[in-house]
Amino acid sequence: TMATAQLFEEPFDADEYIERLAWRTPGGGSKGGAEAFDPKRLLEEFVNHIEELKQLDEIIQRKVEKLEQQCHREAKEFAHKVQDLQRSNQVAFQHFQELDEHISYVATKVCHLGDQLEGVNTPRQRAVEAQRLMTYFNEFLDGELRSDVFINPEKIQEAADIIQKLHLIAQELPFDRFADVKAKIASKYHDLERQLIQEFTSAQRRGEIGRMREVAAVLLHFKGYAHCVDVYIKQCQEGAFMCNDVFQDTASLCQRVSKQVGEVFCSPETVMAKLIQSIFENKLHAHVKEKLDEARQSDVEQYLINLYDLYSRTTLLTAQLIEFNLGTDKQTFLSKLTKNIFSSYLESYIDMERQYLQNRSAMILQRFYDSKHHQKRPVGTGSIQELKERIRQRTNLPLGPSIETHGETFLSQVVVVNLLQETRHAFERCHKLSDPADLPKNAFSIFLLLVEHLCVDYIDYALEIGLSAIPSADAKNANLYFLDVVQQANTIFHLFDKQFNDNLMPLISSSPKLTECLHKKKEVIEQMEVKLDTGIDRTLNCMVGQMKHILATEQKKTDFKPEDENNVMIQYTTACAKVCAYVRQQVERVRKSMDGKNVDTVLTELGVRFHRLIHEHLQQYSYSSMGGMLAICDVAEYRRCAKDFRVPLVLQLFDTLHALCNLLVVAPDNLKQVCSGEQLTNLDRNLLHAFVQLRVDYRSSRLGRHFS
Repeated sequence: TMATAQLFEEPFDADEYIERLAWRTPGGGSKGGAEAFDPKRLLEEFVNHIEELKQLDEIIQRKVEKLEQQCHREAKEFAHKVQDLQRSNQVAFQHFQELDEHISYVATKVCHLGDQLEGVNTPRQRAVEAQRLMTYFNEFLDGELRSDVFINPEKIQEAADIIQKLHLIAQELPFDRFADVKAKIASKYHDLERQLIQEFTSAQRRGEIGRMREVAAVLLHFKGYAHCVDVYIKQCQEGAFMCNDVFQDTASLCQRVSKQVGEVFCSPETVMAKLIQSIFENKLHAHVKEKLDEARQSDVEQYLINLYDLYSRTTLLTAQLIEFNLGTDKQTFLSKLTKNIFSSYLESYIDMERQYLQNRSAMILQRFYDSKHHQKRPVGTGSIQELKERIRQRTNLPLGPSIETHGETFLSQVVVVNLLQETRHAFERCHKLSDPADLPKNAFSIFLLLVEHLCVDYIDYALEIGLSAIPSADAKNANLYFLDVVQQANTIFHLFDKQFNDNLMPLISSSPKLTECLHKKKEVIEQMEVKLDTGIDRTLNCMVGQMKHILATEQKKTDFKPEDENNVMIQYTTACAKVCAYVRQQVERVRKSMDGKNVDTVLTELGVRFHRLIHEHLQQYSYSSMGGMLAICDVAEYRRCAKDFRVPLVLQLFDTLHALCNLLVVAPDNLKQVCSGEQLTNLDRNLLHAFVQLRVDYRSSRLGRHFS
């Protein structure tokens, strides 16, 4: 096969090329095919083919050289062409620059010519305008208007422009010579002005925004432009206030006409401001006056509710209206409108609020006492009875009988909630209706009324009555209602404190009045705490008195010196059982009546007094061996009872007392060892000795010798 360039087209694979060549040669295949494999023929074929390839390479090489020469020649020609084009471009650019300079020169000349023409044309136009106005002026001078512009109704805008200019000219003319013509021009001026306003009104009724805009633009130069705006504002409001909510109607109206005002008038902010002013001074003011003036005389509560509601809704409305284009100082403008409506009511607001709160609170309290059929007793009058009561409260001297309240605490959460609710409403109104500068002072005055009625007239009075009702310490089977007073007073304190933090603090937190308020609150609570402490102390005395009474009536001397030492069946004495039952009942009452640390404080005090009583009680008896065992059993029961206190100190005291009682039964020889025990080693020797002396065998056994 002749070697040709087509055989080497991409993709070219040398191995495949050799394989094809060998396969085409007779006897050259790998298997030999039909003929046997002939290496000589194959070699010969390869040698011939290599020669052909060499010839092909020479042919291709000549072609390449020829093409390279042609390419080099064409490159030179192209370079010459580019140089020629660059020279042509340079020439064209120079022509362009010359042309540009020429155009600039011509333009300068044209501008200069334009200026000259304008300099000539402006005076000419003025002269033409003056001549035209003089022609029209002559018609007024003659008294006969002949020009079409004055006769044709469709040319009213052109006529208006002429009359407006003639009117200005007429004002400059001397009155004595031109009185008649001045009057005619003025008459025509007012006539056209009236017609334009009528035209504007008609266009507004038809909803023709374009026509309204044209007429408004003409009227802008007339004195009646303001009247045109007034007419627009009046017509806007026709039928706009139909749903008995003047605030909602106002917002809707302004929203509706805002876009229209922008399209019709060249200064929309002035028109919108005037519209809002008109609504505030007429509709809103009348609405507020109607709602407040009648209630002011007849129903103060309704008056205050209405004032708060109306003022809140007005401020909400101004917040909506501030979104519209009303000029630069919108906030001041709207605040002034609001102030004009409410100033007379806001000036007297706090006095009416305080008077209402004073009367309302007094009425709530009076209604409560009436429901209890209770006539309030004067407290702190300085009478002899008062003095007796004070002495009786602070001592345990029986200065006449205590008051019987039959369990009535004279405290009710319903009354407290009513008082706090009235005060909360007052704080809300005060926050909204007070001038920011007066807010802390006004809020403080409301707080003082709350203190007066809730703390002094109500809680403090209930504490006084509660104190008077506490029986003397030696009263038998007395009902101790003062703990119920404590429980309710405690709940009320929490409610009072919550209102102080939630409603008053935000109004005074950044003012000097804060210190004054906190001081007043602290002072009031401390005064009441003194009375609570006094009452609790005297109640504890009564409890101890009742325990004494039980022990005195139930404990017999034979309890601790039984006649038959060998036949004692009881675990502890009846007196002990009754005292423990009474104490457990009182501990439970204390837990119900108080909360927090107060429970532990009061139970600690009761526990200490309980221990002291039992300690002193046990020292009144002599103890046989079996009697000592019974005393230990009693103290063990008292100790079990002391666990209910959940106060470590009280339990410790009864542990020590239990250890002391061991001295009543221990063998004489072991006394020293027992006294050196962990619980007794730190006690006073005289106290230990006093307990040892209670033993029946003290003298006979010469225990004193063992003890020393």
